[in-house]
Amino acid sequence: MSLRKALPLILLAAIAVAPFSTSAQTAPVSLDSCRALALSNNKQLRVRSEAMRMAGYQKKEALAAYLPALDFTGGYMYNQKEISIFDKDQLLPTKTFDPATQSYQFNLVKNPATGEPIKGPDGQYIPETVALIPKEAMTYNIHNVFFGAITLTQPIFMGGKIVAMNRITHYAEELAQAMHNSEAENVIYAVDAAYWQVVSLKAKQKLATSYVALLDTLHRNVQAMVNQGVATRSDLLTVDVKLNQAQVDLTKVDNGLVLSRMALAQVCGLPVNTTLTLADEDSDFVGINAPIARDYNMDEVYSRRQDLRALEAGVQIFKQKERVAMSDMLPKLALVGSYSFSNPNMFNGFSRRFDGAFSVGAMLTIPLWHWGGNYNKYRAAKSQTRMAELELDDAKDLIDLQVSQSAFKAQEAVKTYNMTLANLTKANENLRQANIGFKEGVMTTDNVMEAQTAWLKANSEKIDAQIDVHLCDVYLSKVLGTLPYPTAN
Repeated sequence: MSLRKALPLILLAAIAVAPFSTSAQTAPVSLDSCRALALSNNKQLRVRSEAMRMAGYQKKEALAAYLPALDFTGGYMYNQKEISIFDKDQLLPTKTFDPATQSYQFNLVKNPATGEPIKGPDGQYIPETVALIPKEAMTYNIHNVFFGAITLTQPIFMGGKIVAMNRITHYAEELAQAMHNSEAENVIYAVDAAYWQVVSLKAKQKLATSYVALLDTLHRNVQAMVNQGVATRSDLLTVDVKLNQAQVDLTKVDNGLVLSRMALAQVCGLPVNTTLTLADEDSDFVGINAPIARDYNMDEVYSRRQDLRALEAGVQIFKQKERVAMSDMLPKLALVGSYSFSNPNMFNGFSRRFDGAFSVGAMLTIPLWHWGGNYNKYRAAKSQTRMAELELDDAKDLIDLQVSQSAFKAQEAVKTYNMTLANLTKANENLRQANIGFKEGVMTTDNVMEAQTAWLKANSEKIDAQIDVHLCDVYLSKVLGTLPYPTAN
């Protein structure tokens, strides 16, 4: 074959092999490494971390309410018409100083005969001289108006609302931290469950392989006996059926192991086609530590439980919301200062230029009557607090039950494991005796297969008991609040 014809085949082979080679992972991974991977890659944990940052920003926002607020407001307005104070030219009467009365008197038209002022048809005196004020002199151009203000507001007393809001954000930050820690515990427990599932299936894969090897050996022995005429064809077929079933079971275990590795990779935040080789999958993973305690100091358990810390922070938040509701029934006082300016302005006549002035004052708000709305709002806030307290009490009762059940299950898991060890010893001896008896001709094929089945069951139960011991220990640590995890500070 020429190089030109072989090149496409080489490229296709490289493309087909590439995905599998990139997903391979050869170095053994410990349980702690899997935990670290999951904690660094878990998206829900990232959400909780972002919630913590948000709570920190809200805390700073509430703290800023103690400080004066500085605001700028500006705008522009176009008016269609000009503004005029008068509707027409104005004629104003004039006065002259009268030395006799030492006062100013209106200049009025007088009757030459009598010297009395003359009234016009409207009943008003007729002025002798007038001052003319043209309408145009009192007409102002306001087509284009620019305005603005810089305002400084300093809260003095807001009914306790600012203090309550700062406390709310403080407890909200504690709540976010507790939720982050609780999620970290859940992630670690999920990793442990997936990790030990892989270890369990790997051990069962070895067991199933050993069982197939036992049946295969038995098949060869029975075949030899059939050839020698000391066994029947029916005995051989019985072994064949058992061997086929064992091979099917081995295939199921192989498939389950592949799927469990995918699940572990997903929990660790890795691509699902990543093949993780675990440090414990080829070792005797007994790991039974100190005896399980029967009684615990529940006050210490409560203090370590992150979900209870979250509920306690929630209770404190609702208590501060009571203060916020109460503040609506109390007076509020604030200092206000501003500098306002406009163009045109009226500070010194009508001037088409920017000018402004300072103003300082205080603003007091006193609620008088709202038909019970504010009071009912306060009562509703107290009911929310009471609901949160009842939920906290209920959670403590459930934790009492949870700790008792978990400790009992952990104790029973250890007992079960010890019993499986005793059963496995008996099953091993039973299988040994059956093999000896079969070789000596005093045991039948069925007796050997029964012993092999009992041996398989004893080993499988031992593996399940070992895994159950680990999982019960982890879950007990979780409910006791002693499961190690990176705390959020």
